[in-house]
Amino acid sequence: MASEPHPDGHLDTLLNRLAREHAVLVTVLRTRGSVPREAGTWMAVFADTQVGSIGGGRLEWDALRQARAQLPGAGQPAWEQQVALGPSLGQCCGGSLVLGFQPLRAADAAALRQRLAPVLTPVALFGGGHVGHALVRALAPLPFHITWIDSRDEVFPADVPPQVQTEHADPVQSAVAGLAPGARVLIMSFSHAEDLDIVAACLQRLRQRADLAFVGLIGSRSKWASFRHRLAERGFSDAELARVTCPIGLPGIRGKEPAVIAASVVAQLLQTHPQAASPGHGPQQ
Repeated sequence: MASEPHPDGHLDTLLNRLAREHAVLVTVLRTRGSVPREAGTWMAVFADTQVGSIGGGRLEWDALRQARAQLPGAGQPAWEQQVALGPSLGQCCGGSLVLGFQPLRAADAAALRQRLAPVLTPVALFGGGHVGHALVRALAPLPFHITWIDSRDEVFPADVPPQVQTEHADPVQSAVAGLAPGARVLIMSFSHAEDLDIVAACLQRLRQRADLAFVGLIGSRSKWASFRHRLAERGFSDAELARVTCPIGLPGIRGKEPAVIAASVVAQLLQTHPQAASPGHGPQQ
């Protein structure tokens, strides 16, 4: 299942190449105002390539030039540089940031793996159908760890991305108890009966532990109206039922193709991600 590099993939590429040649690590240390990328973003600069990005544009071009000027031997001490984004750089963000430059050798690999390993947000995806496959492909390059769950055998592809864990559960709702705290739950099994049981298990967990960040159910408003009635009969209150999002996906995106649904749902998930709360951040061209 091919995809763009995941954050873990960038780190593995850096460490593999660092075993053979020196590099300079450029990190966004601090930010103020509107800037291309948030604090913690990094790129590794080698003599003829780079791994990662700090946002592109003149900011990145100048950082690449400065890093490569320090590459021979990579024995220099680390240094910092404050950069104001404005007319002098041809970038209109208007904010400022501090970049850290750290020369790297092979001996730094273990410390780098610990320092740069991405923090992944847990997602529980119930359903190995066409939309489930499209969602895994769409989520692959993003900072999520996916537990992909189905009650059926042999529905998962053999080559899932490294941050995807597949799980067979029967009954499928039994998997809800073992989900990571803070998980975002997406429910799209092959059966409405299974969907209903999974939603009920999620609501029960929210009642007991209140530690699921998002519960989303694929389907129409009429499906949710039917589910609301049945879940109310099981004893769930209106306030508890309001914790379920159905239909899932951003409003206004009407396409029903799996890839379109996946794009809409992933965008909705990103709105629940901690980085989405930081205004004024975005890639530079």
